[in-house]
Amino acid sequence: MLDVRDLAFGFGSRRVGSDVTFSLARGETLAVLGGNGAGKTTLFRTLLGLLPAQAGSVQVGGDALHSLSPIERARRLAYVPQQHVPAFGFSVEEAVLMGRAARLSTFARPGESDRRIARDALARLGVEGLAPRPVTELSGGERQLVLVARALAQEAPILILDEPTASLDFGNRARVLSEIDRLRGTGLSIVFSTHEPDHALTHADRALLLAEGKPLALDASDRALTESNVAQLYGVNVRRVMAGGARSVFVVEEGRPGERR
Repeated sequence: MLDVRDLAFGFGSRRVGSDVTFSLARGETLAVLGGNGAGKTTLFRTLLGLLPAQAGSVQVGGDALHSLSPIERARRLAYVPQQHVPAFGFSVEEAVLMGRAARLSTFARPGESDRRIARDALARLGVEGLAPRPVTELSGGERQLVLVARALAQEAPILILDEPTASLDFGNRARVLSEIDRLRGTGLSIVFSTHEPDHALTHADRALLLAEGKPLALDASDRALTESNVAQLYGVNVRRVMAGGARSVFVVEEGRPGERR
């Protein structure tokens, strides 16, 4: 579905990251982790065609990304940005309906089937009650859920989410992560960034660890997220412990990375 080869990315002449190579199959989820400034958002904007690749290539469904029109890109790739402050007071339903734009012909208006898809997307996230409210009156967490619903309404086969749970409370965070798992089961290909190694362990097939814009590790989540890799990535000493069943989590320990008490 998504094939990235020797990708270098950045802004203009400023290089942010390089040497990124991975393929994403249908129904596969990839978590991207890295500290602040590691290049995760810039990488995502390059994968979406919002920034040109500085080197290497990105293919979507076998076609070069740069050869696709904006509408065709929107039909293949849906995006949930990390932060979004709306300028206009569209209703939540109208905001989610905007995800249907790539599916409509020029000057066409959304029909009842489009509205049903938008309502279903809100219902899947448990926020259908927000439909008539202006997006400018929502909390940050509520707006994030609406952006996820808009991406789902887009019905693109690849979903790219930039820290989708960053502003959510515990319940809504669990709801979004559960939806990621469910979508993976329907065949959707997903790339999401996170600062939580535990989320990658539980909700992603593979993990890409970016350190200063370059891959530190790319492997199955369980193999990529070693104690030493996570310590190097975030500059803290961590220990991976079992949390019940086959699930493990990371806990932060005192001391510098690599030190044990």
